[in-house]
Amino acid sequence: MKLHEYQAKELLAKLGVPVPRSGGAVDDPCHAFEAALSLGGKAVLKAQVHTGGRGKAGGIRLVASPEEAEKTAAAMLGMVLRTHQAPQGLRVDRLLVEEPISVESELYVAFVPDRSSQKHILILSPMGGMDIETVAEEHPEAVAREAIEPGLGLRPFQIRRACYRSGVPRELVGALAQAVQRLYDAYIALDADLLEINPLAVVSGSSLVAADTKLTIDDNALYRHPELASYRTAAAEDPIEAEAQRRGIQYVRLDGHIGVMGNGAGLVMATLDEVARAGGRAANFLDVGGGAKAEVVRSCLQLVMMNNAVRGVLINIFGGITRCDEVARGVLEAISGMSLSTPIVVRLAGTRAADGARILADSPLIPASTMQEAAARIVALAAQ
Repeated sequence: MKLHEYQAKELLAKLGVPVPRSGGAVDDPCHAFEAALSLGGKAVLKAQVHTGGRGKAGGIRLVASPEEAEKTAAAMLGMVLRTHQAPQGLRVDRLLVEEPISVESELYVAFVPDRSSQKHILILSPMGGMDIETVAEEHPEAVAREAIEPGLGLRPFQIRRACYRSGVPRELVGALAQAVQRLYDAYIALDADLLEINPLAVVSGSSLVAADTKLTIDDNALYRHPELASYRTAAAEDPIEAEAQRRGIQYVRLDGHIGVMGNGAGLVMATLDEVARAGGRAANFLDVGGGAKAEVVRSCLQLVMMNNAVRGVLINIFGGITRCDEVARGVLEAISGMSLSTPIVVRLAGTRAADGARILADSPLIPASTMQEAAARIVALAAQ
């Protein structure tokens, strides 16, 4: 579950992490006036959307008075913010109103899980305020990583070692070590799978403030955090992904034009690769799961077709637990209520594949015998 910046800062503040003084999150220009007034007049208005690069796209603005805050909020609310991470654009429905801070320098701190080592990783750099990927590419010596033993947790010597390796100024090491330890404790307490502070701002000598925050909570741990239920809002998520979650379907929206359905994450990933190899780009990842019944397949196809960018659909099913005849019935039921203008290529293999092929024989669906053939055909049809 991705949290908005204002939500993440609320949680971090409760756990002892210093954050800028806040006037709250607002969805109305009048409330922006009141929030700025509560902060003394001057304020920063920050669009609450899940993307980086907000400042360059006009999503972060400094105002000098409550009146300017109201006027600026009226211009920002409802705008579509386009960044390099979200070229399709994200609508701004809420703004965080914060007190401006005087930044002397900027640091970068993040915690993420590493599947290969099965450990959490501390990433630290004295070059905050930039994309960490850019820093790692252009200044690799300025990025330090520390693998954290699960049974021991983050040890003080690891923080100091990361500071020295990355080139953090000596006068900041003491304060930074305390801040990083608090952030790690918050990361663990919240069952997060991403905590990124960029920048961790240096203010007033060696004081540190989390100026910008990204926080993602592991969905599988949400049962331990009922207090976070109110933080999930459909408007904060991709609407199709939100609908998929309500239906209990594994769906991730991508930026292509070929809708993809398959059973099993590995098969779906392989299908995405074949679509790319054939010259297309997948519009989504969708795993119908094992033993998918007709009604589940129908629901999955409806989700794929909700994306207006989809110009063709590839259904790739290998029947093990899943029965291909059930899949075939589900697809036919799904298209029966549609005015079908989008080509759909279906590849069935495995359990009752012959029965599935017979069910689809007189339908407008296009059969394929192999995954490679299916990918090539749908890419060609979608280009017409």
